[in-house]
Amino acid sequence: QVQLVESGGGLVQAGGSLRLSCTASGLTASTYAMGWFRQAPGKEREFVAAIGWLGRSTNYADSVKGRFTISRDSAKNTVYLQMNSLTPEDTAVYYCAARKGNSATAQLSLYDYWGQGTQVTVSF
Repeated sequence: QVQLVESGGGLVQAGGSLRLSCTASGLTASTYAMGWFRQAPGKEREFVAAIGWLGRSTNYADSVKGRFTISRDSAKNTVYLQMNSLTPEDTAVYYCAARKGNSATAQLSLYDYWGQGTQVTVSF
């Protein structure tokens, strides 16, 4: 059974930083591309960042470029999202996702497995 478990969310002031982690079990993470998505109240789930299975290719939403960094540690079956210079607009539930293959796609429908999400709240 595949499980993706996110951690690291919380409450932070604007301008602060958080690092999210997603640990996968039941799959060999090194053969899966991994992504982060987020969903704010009343909005659709949107792409944040993705990384290929080798960790060499990354993809970011324009809204987070230069502020967020995705990385992975395949030995630990874990992917990270370092979030800096957070703003209240970053407030959302953040979800980790996995898809077979190397493409760090932004397309939500192409991801096979999803975590339960972790709440990130950025205050003024």
